[in-house]
Amino acid sequence: MNPIYLNWFQENLLSVVAVGLTIILIYHYLIERDTGVKLSKRYRNSIFEAQSKIFLNATQYLIVGNKDLAIKEFLNAVDINRETIETYFALGGLFRSNGEIEKAISIHRSLIARESISESTRLRSLKELAVDFDKGGFIDKAIETYKDVLKINRDQFEVLQSLCRIYEDIEDWDQAYHYRIMLSKVAHENQSETISHILVQKARQSFEKGNFVKCSEDLEDAFRFAPSVSAKILRLKLFLVNGELEQAKFLLLELLKEHPVYASFIFVSLDEVKRLDRPWVADFVTRYDLLRSFFLDLKDKDLLDSPSVVLSKVRFFKERSLNREAFELLQGLMDSKKAQNEVLEAEYIKLLIDMGKKDEALVKTKNLLDKFYQSLTRHFCRECGFNSDDIFWRCPQCHEWETIQFRWKV
Repeated sequence: MNPIYLNWFQENLLSVVAVGLTIILIYHYLIERDTGVKLSKRYRNSIFEAQSKIFLNATQYLIVGNKDLAIKEFLNAVDINRETIETYFALGGLFRSNGEIEKAISIHRSLIARESISESTRLRSLKELAVDFDKGGFIDKAIETYKDVLKINRDQFEVLQSLCRIYEDIEDWDQAYHYRIMLSKVAHENQSETISHILVQKARQSFEKGNFVKCSEDLEDAFRFAPSVSAKILRLKLFLVNGELEQAKFLLLELLKEHPVYASFIFVSLDEVKRLDRPWVADFVTRYDLLRSFFLDLKDKDLLDSPSVVLSKVRFFKERSLNREAFELLQGLMDSKKAQNEVLEAEYIKLLIDMGKKDEALVKTKNLLDKFYQSLTRHFCRECGFNSDDIFWRCPQCHEWETIQFRWKV
């Protein structure tokens, strides 16, 4: 769901519930009237009047945000007429939103146990029970119940979406792939990009274990769905592991030209491999150093207009104690007036100090402080704003894929 609509829905949740309950009440009354419930007209009217008053009170409590009193009113409605199924659903939903998961579970289980309800109502009750387990953190029971729903009806978009989310959260990529494929058959949105990312995650697990054949197979499958950035970076790692340096150079250049903003991100991802405790890492590091030398020798003007590319070069120059080269690279960018970036300016100031140009550094520092802000994290999600120092191809907050953006920390 679009974050703008999601925020609006969360802010107006009680009003939405109130309107929904009013519609449900009117609908239920018309159904009872038309189906000829074997009660006298007078008795039906008295029940309707009593329920109307209760629903009106509950709606008012919901509007002012008092869920506890709204729940109390719905309990009164159940006492008056235990056949009003919608009242149970409303009550179960309120218990769940109020954090009273066990009560919500009890209500939905009681509905499932009824012999007189229709199959559609039983299916709805089962879905609500699955959501209860999900919200309550009972992951195994949630998975089992969601799957029970699919046994009845496989074309349940929300259920498939929930199973995808759960399996992606627990990083069970085999099951995540399985249910994304199922979702792709009922969803209106193309799932190819997401499926590619899931296959990349499967391949990454094999890569970290040293199973490069399996990694390569899953990666090829990922490319068949979509050539995502994460897939290309993992292929770059495989090239380095396999000693295919020329292919690695070609792919790095392709990545930088297509996605210059990801330059820093590419090298951070490659750096992660050095932390693995595997015998093949030493050879990887040797080839990675050669790839970085190739990167430092690149003179492409378009690439050097990218702050991310320049900062990556500056970082590598400084790691090799080549401060003069780092300074000249940044100075050219600063002189061209293309560096409208606080981190570039901060890096330039540090180099001025290292080069002994303290007076110039002082002037630049004063100018920078007038507009400087402190970056708290290295990465953020462009969709919802989630912040983290960790690399995330799938945002932990909004669950969207490949929304990560790089922010240089000062």
